[in-house]
Amino acid sequence: MGKKKGGKRVTKKQLAVQLQDLFNSHPEETLSFKTIFKELHLDTHPAKMLAIDIMDDMAWDDYITKVSETSYKLNLNGQVQEGTFIRKSNGKNSFQGDDGGKPIFVAERNSMFAMDGDRVRVQFMARRQNHIKEAQVIAILKHAKELFVGRLRVDKGIAYMVTEGAQVPIDIMIPKNKLKGGKTDDKAVVKIVQWPDNDHKTMIGEVVDVLGPNGDNDAEMNAILVQYDLPYKYPERVEKEADKISGEITEQDIKEREDFRDVTTFTIDPHDAKDFDDALSIRVVTRNRDGVAKRWEVGVHIADVSHYVKEGSIIDKEAQQRATSIYLVDRTIPMLPERLCNFICSLRPNEEKLCYSVIFELDENADIKNWRLRHTVIKSNRRFTYEEVQEILEQNGVVDGTGQPAPQAGKGGYKGEFATELITLDALAKKLREKRFKNGAVKFDREEMRFDIDEKGRPIKVYFKKSKDANKLIEEFMLLANRQVAESVGKVKKGVKAKTLPYRVHDNPDPQKLETLRNFITRFGYKLKTDGTRGEISRSLNKLMDDCKGRNEQKLIEMVALRAMMKAKYSTHNIGHYGLAFDYYTHFTSPIRRYPDTMVHRLLTRYQNGGRSANQDHYEELCEHSSDMELIASNAERDSIKYKAVEYMQQFLGAEFDAHISGIASYGIYCEIDENHCEGLVPIGDLDDDYYTFDEKNYQLVGRHTHRRYQLGDAVRIQVAKANLEKRQIDFVIAGGEERKERPVSKKKDKDKKAKKRHR
Repeated sequence: MGKKKGGKRVTKKQLAVQLQDLFNSHPEETLSFKTIFKELHLDTHPAKMLAIDIMDDMAWDDYITKVSETSYKLNLNGQVQEGTFIRKSNGKNSFQGDDGGKPIFVAERNSMFAMDGDRVRVQFMARRQNHIKEAQVIAILKHAKELFVGRLRVDKGIAYMVTEGAQVPIDIMIPKNKLKGGKTDDKAVVKIVQWPDNDHKTMIGEVVDVLGPNGDNDAEMNAILVQYDLPYKYPERVEKEADKISGEITEQDIKEREDFRDVTTFTIDPHDAKDFDDALSIRVVTRNRDGVAKRWEVGVHIADVSHYVKEGSIIDKEAQQRATSIYLVDRTIPMLPERLCNFICSLRPNEEKLCYSVIFELDENADIKNWRLRHTVIKSNRRFTYEEVQEILEQNGVVDGTGQPAPQAGKGGYKGEFATELITLDALAKKLREKRFKNGAVKFDREEMRFDIDEKGRPIKVYFKKSKDANKLIEEFMLLANRQVAESVGKVKKGVKAKTLPYRVHDNPDPQKLETLRNFITRFGYKLKTDGTRGEISRSLNKLMDDCKGRNEQKLIEMVALRAMMKAKYSTHNIGHYGLAFDYYTHFTSPIRRYPDTMVHRLLTRYQNGGRSANQDHYEELCEHSSDMELIASNAERDSIKYKAVEYMQQFLGAEFDAHISGIASYGIYCEIDENHCEGLVPIGDLDDDYYTFDEKNYQLVGRHTHRRYQLGDAVRIQVAKANLEKRQIDFVIAGGEERKERPVSKKKDKDKKAKKRHR
């Protein structure tokens, strides 16, 4: 092969060297076929085809990267990379490089016993024909954690700990003198003192804390916290520091603040709340000639945590590290010491409290006529629960969920304590809510699973908490305050750089996932707009939520829609909040339970006093840490709910329930019981009437021979087969039908089942 005009024939080996030299001399550039052919003087068809074949091989070996069908560039990542190891319980471990590319498969034999989250160095393996890309760990640079939780086994000659799930690939050996009194079946926290390596295949640890017997409620809840590296005890030294804070409000404090002690003020919180970090006040500012109120002053008063928790103090450092309070099913793991969160800072009724307040002057349409940000002193008149406020609203004619305020009061006025104030606030909140949705806010009223538990922590009842008008009343004023203070710092004239502030940001939905949602809902007869302005897309989403409300597929569509939404996070780089349709939004209203709110309080105070802009890089780091901790805390909270759901369902082994399919995976179908919303898995191996394949695009399993389909949203009758607390998993089988009849298994069927297991 060579040039037509008597040119010398180029061998494959020579051309490969030329191509390598070309890519190496243009390391940052994407080279098109046209450029490559021109640079190497390849002007015959056979020479060009040979070059394309060689480049295919080079891409397969990761020497170059395919950019498009007709272009490549040098792979600068090379064959050795650093990144994060991701451990899976099914053995399909992977490596995520720092460049954020696709995860690379790591077989267990090539993992060097790396743990989930470990920082590792890997080497890419020579790629075999028709095999996926693989890597092997060549060094563990940093272990993600050194504390693990599990169940102890103490035998005559040896003791070890068995961990749950995919935490650790091997059991942890424990010297008997390092058990700290732990016995077989105790839940314990173990610290690793010797990691496995090429010379030592064992992992050795020592018990640092015995949590209690396996299955004990306190032990299990604390085990969840340890699993996520979250604290389950509050450090004594930090509590002692908090005990030194007097909490006394001095005359000087009052002199420096706006006094709201004589203004009607109350808190509205869940019935089991102990920390009250927000209160509302209301008074009439303007009336018409007939004495009818036309303008109101509404104060959103937030506990002034930063007055007591000084930056850099021992209490502040602990709060910063925790970043958030954690709400497990039966307990709160507070961000601040109890003396601060439940007593000094908590806005308890009939006690003078220091606050940082956003005070609005609102007209009948809830338009802001004036507003101010002030440090204040308040005295709450009443502590309301959401249920009490809801009852007052409803007994005065409010119908929950309609968005309509209470009708005009009769001669006797409104019934109930502070009824006029509550009804006025409700009417204003409904105006704010209406405007928010008109501007393109997304409607997601998700139910939350809750449990009633007995004195031993066992769940005795499961129920669902849904936002009613009383919850929405508080929500709207908190949103208004958060938006207003964010705007006061972030909204600046063109060309002026805004001062540093942590924002709560929420990016636009993932376009690909929106398209998946659009395709998915067509089977139910719905439509969705996936292109256009932010407002158009969100209004289309809201119409979808309204259209499917009360129908069988509602939860399902909400779930798929939520998957399309990005996660909100903290950042000093403001991109607005898509879900709320706010250009500026922050978290100001919960400093007792969220560290970003404390940061915002400090910066607002600094800027009010004429201070310069804070260091953005420093605050961005704190924002990233807060976002990470929020995600970890929510995973722990979800695990505690899963655990209680499994514990609750143990009493129903063998019972049958109506359910619907809530998830489809290659290994089975997830079903949610209609009555109590507990979710379980029907393993694909238990669908033994056929060989089922997973159709990911259409969210379904399809039988190869019967063509029977299990689709997302289908109604099914299930029987509870297992409730495994250690795995936090409920297993169902399909009740009735052919699947459950005992049938002799033919040799062919036996082969099918074996093939199916391999497939899984």
